[in-house]
Amino acid sequence: MQYKVLPVLLLFTWVSAFWTAPTLAQNKIIIAAFGDSLSAGYQLPPAAAFPNQLQKALADKGIQVEVQNAAVSGDTASGGLSRLDWSIGPEVEGVILELGANDALRGIDPKITRKAIDDMIARFKERGIEVLLAGMVAPPNLGNDFGKAFNSIYPDLAAKYEVDLYPFFLEGVATNPELNLPDRLHPTEEGVAVIVEGILPKVEALLDRIDEAS
Repeated sequence: MQYKVLPVLLLFTWVSAFWTAPTLAQNKIIIAAFGDSLSAGYQLPPAAAFPNQLQKALADKGIQVEVQNAAVSGDTASGGLSRLDWSIGPEVEGVILELGANDALRGIDPKITRKAIDDMIARFKERGIEVLLAGMVAPPNLGNDFGKAFNSIYPDLAAKYEVDLYPFFLEGVATNPELNLPDRLHPTEEGVAVIVEGILPKVEALLDRIDEAS
């Protein structure tokens, strides 16, 4: 009798595992860091980049989330808009939208940047993807007029689309030589850790909204 029951139990266990594993995978929330080199992890090993550090920080809190790296170094807001559909797959439920730094550095007309970010948020909304907007701040050497026009983009669009805003992605990191690479523009691994710590509550709020919408 025992020889007959054991194979049946093993078969039941195997079948249960087979069906449970895909279910658990399907239940894991997938979000994407959609940005430029600041999110991509410029000159950093993959594990030190923002998406991986964020995923680990969430896992350390018992939150199992996949954070895709959908960032491209050198991207402007217009560049992000042009690649949105093929960069963000149908499995993605939320995005951290971090673009605009290169626009400011290149002195691109803030009207162009505003329209591109506006269009991106609208596209994400149409697809049912929740958005956390990560803001940028214009360099002071570009003048007051440019700064006012650029810096207002993020709070204005966050209010328009009722999405959460993290006002400055580089909060606590910008201008700190100990947290930036020699170029003084890109965060070190330690700098990314500071960014993750600062933005984490906003990311948790993003995940809550995804849960509520599902």
